Amino acid sequence: MNQSVGKAQGLILILGGTGKTGRRVAERLTKQGIPIRIGSRSGKLPFDWNDQATWKPLLGGVSAVYLTYYPDLASPGAAEAVGSFARLAVKQGVKRLVLLSGRGEDEAQRSEKALQDSGAEWTILRSSWFAQNFSEHFLLDPVRSGMIALPVGDVKEPFVDVEDIADVAVAALTDTKHVGEVYELSGPRALTFAEVTEEIAIASGRDIRYTCISTEHFISALQRQGVPNDVISLMVELFTKVLDGRNSHVTNGVQHALGREPRDFSDYARRTAASGVWDGGK
Repeated sequence: MNQSVGKAQGLILILGGTGKTGRRVAERLTKQGIPIRIGSRSGKLPFDWNDQATWKPLLGGVSAVYLTYYPDLASPGAAEAVGSFARLAVKQGVKRLVLLSGRGEDEAQRSEKALQDSGAEWTILRSSWFAQNFSEHFLLDPVRSGMIALPVGDVKEPFVDVEDIADVAVAALTDTKHVGEVYELSGPRALTFAEVTEEIAIASGRDIRYTCISTEHFISALQRQGVPNDVISLMVELFTKVLDGRNSHVTNGVQHALGREPRDFSDYARRTAASGVWDGGK
C-alpha cells in the first residue's frame, strides 16, 4: 500500500467502526497514520442508521467513508437509508464511499445502486459469509457448546476471512485504482457447514458436531433465546434464501484487489483456536 496516497485522502469515517470488519479497518488505517473517525451508536458523536439527525455531525471534514449497514443490507429500508446517507455525504464534501455488501442479496444490490447513484467515487465489496461468524458473532456460543444446529444442509459456501475484507476495504479507501470496482470476496474453498464444523473441531481439539434442523425448529430456538421477530425474519431469509447454493462458487475478488490469494478457513480456524476463544478463553 502506498502510504502517501492514503494520507492524501484525509479523514476517513468508519461506520460500524467497532464491528467485525470496521474495527480491523480502523486498526489498519491508524497504523498507516491515516486519521479516522468511528461511527457507532456508543461513540462520542453517536451514529444510528435509524436516526438521520446523527449523520451530518459525523461528516465534517471527512473525505472517505467505509459503510456497513446494521443489521444487514437485506433489511427493509436499507437501500433508502444508504442512498440518503450517500447523498448527504457527497453534499458535505465526501469524495469516496466504500460499501460492504453481500453476495446474492437482491436488497443489497438495491443499496449498491443507491450508493453508485450518489455522485461519489465508489467501491463495492460483495462478501461471502464471514468465517468470524463462528468466533465473534451468533455462532460462537454453539461452537463452545459443541453443537451447531442450523437449517442448512449440504450447500457449500466459500467462507471469507474478515481480515481479507479489511485489507480490501483499506485499499479501496486509500487508492484510486479501486474506484468503480465491484469486488466479490470469498475464501479459496467452498465448504458445507458440516465441513466447517469439522475444521473447527480439528483445530480446537474439541468434540463439535453439526446438525441440520428444520426452519421451524430454528425459529423456535431463536424465539426461546429472546431474539426480536424482525431479526428472526432476517436470519431465516439469509439461511433459507441466500444459502441456497447461489453463492457456492469461489470468486477472485481478493486476488483482483490485492494481488494475492485469500486466507483459507483452516488458517482462520487454527489462529482462532490458539486464541482460546472457543474454550471460553480458559
